[in-house]
Amino acid sequence: MNETSAQKQSGRKTAGAVKRKRDSALTREAILRAATFEFCRNGLGGARVEAIANRAKANMRLLYQHFGDKYGLYLAVLEHVYTEIRAAERQLKLDDLEPVAAMRELIDFTFTFFGNHQDYIALINTENLQRGKYLRKSPKIAALTVPLVTSIEGILRRGKTVNAFRSGVDPIQLYVTITAFSYFHVSNRYTLSAMFDKDLGDPEWLGERRSHAQDVIVTWLTTPDAARGTTKMPSPKRTSARAKDASLA
Repeated sequence: MNETSAQKQSGRKTAGAVKRKRDSALTREAILRAATFEFCRNGLGGARVEAIANRAKANMRLLYQHFGDKYGLYLAVLEHVYTEIRAAERQLKLDDLEPVAAMRELIDFTFTFFGNHQDYIALINTENLQRGKYLRKSPKIAALTVPLVTSIEGILRRGKTVNAFRSGVDPIQLYVTITAFSYFHVSNRYTLSAMFDKDLGDPEWLGERRSHAQDVIVTWLTTPDAARGTTKMPSPKRTSARAKDASLA
């Protein structure tokens, strides 16, 4: 049976709609990437919408159509960054690991992620200068954090059950500590390097810092029996591979 003219016309319309939708999604993604670069480099005050549009090769009308204004675009960038962090954390599948190995893996991941995404630290610092004003407007970011806290609670609970971890550990306090050990030497790299006349971006120094962070946190977490080795404390299988990516150079 031959295809009718009406069927051909309908097919062309459908294909055209799909292409427009795809092009719109690609344009939005290009604008978001360009905006991430601009806000990370220049902060909220220094970023220019015109520069973002030029980098994305998109006109201003499309930018405003997708994001409303500069501040809507900035919030979208924040959501994009935190979505990426939380998605990468989920890929670790920490619930499948023994509790001590899971905790070491989370520390290792956080340490490596900030080392490999220094621009994100600049963006987070920008939002802290804003006192979290824009981040608080996003229910998405808050919702993304709930599974992380739940996962840490699960690791702590499993560790307590096998007498590997101490009791009474607050998961949020713990995660803030993990972040601090992974973040501070990156955000303050240049001032600390100048103060101590030592390159905090040197791979050897970073390897020592990674081990220090893991040892301090895990030693504090483990019970006296676990620390003496009477409780089995498995080592993570993936740490050594990820450690190769830790250079800040």
